[in-house]
Amino acid sequence: MTAIVIVGAGPAGIAAASALVEHGHRPVVIDEARQAGGQVYRRPSGPVAVDPRRMLGAQFGGYRRSHARWAALAERIDYRPETLAWNVAGGRVHALRAEVVDTVRCDALILATGATDRLLPVEGWTAPGVFSLGAAQVLLKDQGCLIGRRTVFCGSSPLLYLAALQYAQAGGEVAAVLDTAPASAKVASFSRLGAEPGLMLRGLRWIAALRRLGVPIRLGVCPLRIESGADGVRAIWFAGARGPARMPCDAVALGFGLRAETQLFELAGGRLRFDPAHRQYLPEMDGDGRCGAGLYAAGDGSGIGGADAAEASGRLASLALLADLGAMPDTHEMARLRRHVARLRRFQRALASAFPIPDWAAAAADGTVLCRCENISVGEVRRVLRGRLPPGDVNRAKALTRCGMGRCQGRYCGLALAELMAAETGTPLARMGWLRTQAPVKPLPLASAP
Repeated sequence: MTAIVIVGAGPAGIAAASALVEHGHRPVVIDEARQAGGQVYRRPSGPVAVDPRRMLGAQFGGYRRSHARWAALAERIDYRPETLAWNVAGGRVHALRAEVVDTVRCDALILATGATDRLLPVEGWTAPGVFSLGAAQVLLKDQGCLIGRRTVFCGSSPLLYLAALQYAQAGGEVAAVLDTAPASAKVASFSRLGAEPGLMLRGLRWIAALRRLGVPIRLGVCPLRIESGADGVRAIWFAGARGPARMPCDAVALGFGLRAETQLFELAGGRLRFDPAHRQYLPEMDGDGRCGAGLYAAGDGSGIGGADAAEASGRLASLALLADLGAMPDTHEMARLRRHVARLRRFQRALASAFPIPDWAAAAADGTVLCRCENISVGEVRRVLRGRLPPGDVNRAKALTRCGMGRCQGRYCGLALAELMAAETGTPLARMGWLRTQAPVKPLPLASAP
């Protein structure tokens, strides 16, 4: 029997496992989380007062379908929760669970690694009470907790509106939604967004619901700094149409879209390509998710598309794998899934235009922390970039500044570093490259080091 490993048990991983089981395979599913579902379909860890029907709204159908499918798979897969896949090499996935290192042989590998928040430095963003947008959602979905009593949601992402609405419906006070994207960007993208009217209307309903609740929404703002004191966050300062303004709050959720988790693709031998819409290097693959011999990509880790696209791409990648093994999957289903995924990813590219990444680099103060792990400031990087021998790409900048050398290995500063370098040098962003991946992709306890 072919040894098949799936990394990730979100919508993409669940759909991939289901398709393989239907054709008689028993895949190993490695999942860092405690329970399957991923971020969007996350289940509470315990008996907390979180109503997923109300929390997810129109996405509840996908939540229910995905978890029902997972329940049906329980006895037919080898599921390994709370397990970190930290390397892929030599036809094996190296994993860690409960401080014990293990290796799993794989003849074929489906990577459904998902995405994390894309963050841009704001002065004061390292203060207690400042969370990423995804972290704010995790705390609510998993524990039924709010990050503050009066929260500001700031950044450039449609998820700002969803997360703010979820907080308001959970009883929290939303001080404001501060959207860095100007209204003109949304108007210019309207026709392309209208190609998926159901999804566009879903987002418009979020905005309308927030307005009915009296939540202030500001467009085209520039976050200046987050004010904090001994008791934590006190306010966020931002520049708007009427000049600088101060919004009192005790928590801030920041998010500038999503970034695909690509580290394991690179270690597995996959190639990366620059995607100008998402301003990131993404796995190079064909329309079915093939990234190379025995290597397949699915979900947001292969390109941001949302939960529906993740589910469809997970099934498509498994069907492609089955076809490569000589099975006879339904070619009509594969064609339908291919069209569906392509359409949803086109919609996400339109969203990227409607919620563009702000040009923060020129305005960022020198004292703003860029790399949290190593405490490297924007000014320190600028001095190196303006030196006699400026680095030509992010890896050289990492060597000269230590930006990206810390615990997260550049997950939260790597893209911002590239944006800063491109702005300072007047060089196209694609030429800045990406921070090359090294194993382990996340820290391992010394006691379990191989």
